[in-house]
Amino acid sequence: MMGEAKENDVYEEELLDYEEDDDKALDASSAKPAADAAQAKKGYVGIHSSGFRDFLLKPELLRAIQDCGFEHPSEVQHECIPQAILGMDVICQAKSGMGKTAVFVLSSLQQIDPTAGQVAALVLCHTRELAYQICNEFERFSKFLPELKVAVFYGGVHIKKHQDLLKNDCPHIVVGTPGRILALARDKDLSLKNVRHFILDECDKMLESLDMRRDVQEIFKMTPHDKQVMMFSATLSKEIRPICKKFMQDPMEIYVDDEAKLTLHGLVQHYIKLTESEKNRKLNDLLDALDFNQVVIFVKSVSRAAELNKLLCECNFPSICIHSGMTQEERLTRYKNFKEGHKRILVATDLVGRGIDIERVNIVINYDMPDSADTYLHRVGRAGRFGTKGLAITFVSSASDSDVLNQVQERFEVDIKELPEQIDTSTYMPS
Repeated sequence: MMGEAKENDVYEEELLDYEEDDDKALDASSAKPAADAAQAKKGYVGIHSSGFRDFLLKPELLRAIQDCGFEHPSEVQHECIPQAILGMDVICQAKSGMGKTAVFVLSSLQQIDPTAGQVAALVLCHTRELAYQICNEFERFSKFLPELKVAVFYGGVHIKKHQDLLKNDCPHIVVGTPGRILALARDKDLSLKNVRHFILDECDKMLESLDMRRDVQEIFKMTPHDKQVMMFSATLSKEIRPICKKFMQDPMEIYVDDEAKLTLHGLVQHYIKLTESEKNRKLNDLLDALDFNQVVIFVKSVSRAAELNKLLCECNFPSICIHSGMTQEERLTRYKNFKEGHKRILVATDLVGRGIDIERVNIVINYDMPDSADTYLHRVGRAGRFGTKGLAITFVSSASDSDVLNQVQERFEVDIKELPEQIDTSTYMPS
């Protein structure tokens, strides 16, 4: 029973109660146009991958990734990991929450062959909390690499404690703040002569403060010339980029600014013009004609969700519905049912539009047009999570529907065309 409760917690977390109003706040933050349309297009390449296996990581790392519950690499991981595990220098900017930490944690763990008494990777960051958190990530991902040791060093802890640890149980990976690391290295307690990976997280914070930058430079000089340097941050101003590059040799630069663009660029998107009364017939035809693993159909109200679901079941489609008129418990049971693949069609209100990760969903149908470009993004983002393939079809039945569609095209710089008679399955079905 305990296990089941725990499992329900997991679903509970994914099915947070996003009511329709929550989207409004996002309008302001994501309305800035892309600095460069070409940059947005870049998100289009190579995001059709099936998962971490494609990176050819050590089996021990894959096991840990699976244990942590990660299924698909994020855009940043997709762009960085293949190069990073080859030892290339990397400079990467991406919003928080996009999995930057896992990039340097996995790529250094992949490359390190632990040698007793030698520090092979050094990670610097500007606060104790962050250092602690990063150390924790290394521990999570190295749980099946028992001989690998990680330690974290920062001020506020008696330095003697750190000196003893370095002498008696030297870690292979050191995470820490510049002040304490420099003190340990100057006193020859911490030897940096075998460091092969030099990593700065939230690098702008360290390089903007001149005192901290001096410390970082001094530490850098104590490491071998021939090493991999990686820098990550959520914000990298134009002024700080050249400073970062001084530490590197021809780095690969990755700037992922607008996750929205990237979400949409992995998707095939079409619309269908029809009248309200033609929707059911059209939906029936689509579900018959299209190949799909699982499909989510979005409608605008609780009553429409219940009605449409009833209709689909009567036509023998394996459908289930979730809406805000149900108890949380009922929603969870149904969500779990769908996530585990017992039903292939989900009819839902916008409640399900945010943050839900169901990997087999490869088609989203907007039976009713969403009320804003943001809601559109959240809905269609259910198909093709983290760069798997997907198809989004939107029914347009009024002038206001057309307005929203135009907003979507402008804001996310996508061109949405009418659904053709024939659609090539390979464009939206994972091979």
